[in-house]
Amino acid sequence: MSPTIAQPRPGPRSFDEPRSQPEAHPRLAHLDPLLLIASIGLIAFSVLTLALTTRGDVAGDPYYYAVRQAIYGVIGIALMLAIARMDYSRFRELRVGLYTFIIASIAAVFVLGNATRGSNRWIELPFFTFQPSELAKLLLMLALAGFVIDRVRRTSEGQRTARLLLLGLIPAALVLLQPDLGTALVLVVVTLAVLFVAGVKWTHFALLGAIAAVAVAVVLVVAPGLGMPVLHDYQQERLTSFLNPSDDPGDSSYQSNQALIAVGAGGKTGRGEEATQTRNDFLPEHHTDFMFAAVGERFGFVGAALLLSLYALLIWRALRIMTLSKNLYGSMIAGGIAAMLMFQVFVNVGMNLAIMPVTGITLPLMSFGGSSALATFMAIGVLQSIYVQAQLTSKSGAGRLRRAGPNTL
Repeated sequence: MSPTIAQPRPGPRSFDEPRSQPEAHPRLAHLDPLLLIASIGLIAFSVLTLALTTRGDVAGDPYYYAVRQAIYGVIGIALMLAIARMDYSRFRELRVGLYTFIIASIAAVFVLGNATRGSNRWIELPFFTFQPSELAKLLLMLALAGFVIDRVRRTSEGQRTARLLLLGLIPAALVLLQPDLGTALVLVVVTLAVLFVAGVKWTHFALLGAIAAVAVAVVLVVAPGLGMPVLHDYQQERLTSFLNPSDDPGDSSYQSNQALIAVGAGGKTGRGEEATQTRNDFLPEHHTDFMFAAVGERFGFVGAALLLSLYALLIWRALRIMTLSKNLYGSMIAGGIAAMLMFQVFVNVGMNLAIMPVTGITLPLMSFGGSSALATFMAIGVLQSIYVQAQLTSKSGAGRLRRAGPNTL
C-alpha cells in the first residue's frame, strides 16, 4: 500500500500580503447583467415615451404619467434586488399561504374594489391603486410549482395533472368574473407552462387542447345562439372584430385601426413631434394597451425594433435561466415567467398591429401601471435569484472538486 504523503501546512500570512476582503453583497455580485440591462432599459424607454407622448393628457401636469412610472420603476428595481438576494426555494414552503393570498386578494376586489369602465379590478390604497390579478401571475407560478413538487409521488399522473390544472383555473375564473379576460388568459398560460416544464405527458395536453376548442366554440357560438352569452358584448366584439376590422371601423375595431395607422405613419425613424395620432388622442389608451403603437409612431421602425430587441433579450435570459436552475422548482418558475412575458408581448404587439384581438393585456414594463410594473420587476427578481443560486451552486461544486484533489500516491 502506498504511503500517504503529508500535505504541507500553509505558513503564516506575511504582513505585506493583502488580506482577502469579504465580498460585499455576494449574491448581488452574481446577478445576470443582461437581464438587468433589459429590464432597466425597458422601464427607461417607458418613462421616455410617456414623457413625450402624454404631455397633454393631464391638464396642468404634463409629466403626470412619466413621473409616476419613474417612481414605480425605482421601487420595482429595489424590489427586484431585494428578491434577488433571497433563496427562491423558500417560496416552496409558502405555497399554501401564497395560493390562499391569491384567492383572497382577487375575491376582495368584488367587495372592496372600484369599478372602472365596466370592470372591477382595482383596490384603492392610500398612495397606490392595487390590482391583485397582476401580482397573482407571479404568485401562481411560485405556488403551483411548489404543489407540483409536493404531489410528485402522492397521486397518479392523471389525477395530479387534473388537480394542478384546477388550482390554476380557479384564480383565472375569478379574474374572468371581474371581468378581465386578458389577465385570465395569462394565468391559464402560466399554469400550462408550469405543467409543461414539470413534464406532463403530451397526451394530457392534447386532451386539454380538445377541451379548450370545445369551450371556445361554446362561448363564442353555442351559448350566444341559445341566448345565454358567457362574455359581455364588448368582449365578444373585441375577440372577433380583428378578423374583419373594416366591417365596423367606427366601433369595436376603432382601437385596432387607429393603432395600425399610428404604426404605419411612423415610417423608418418616426414622426417625432408630428406624431398626430398620439398627440391629438386619435390613438386611444396610448399610455397603456397601445404603447407599442405610440412608440411606432414617435420613433418609427428603429424604435419598435429596439423595443422588441429588449424583449427578445429579456425572454432569452429567462429561458436560459430555466436551463441553469439548480432544481426543478426553479426551472418551473423560470419557464412560467418566460411564458408569461412571451404571451403578453406577442398578444399586445399583435393587437397593436391588428392581427390579434384586443384583450387588455399590457406590455410588460412599458405600459403605464404600478401593479404591472412592480409585479414584473418582482418576477425578474425571482429570475435573478434563480440565476444567483445556480452561480453559487456551480462555484461551490467547483471548489469542492478542487479541495478533493489527489492526496495519496
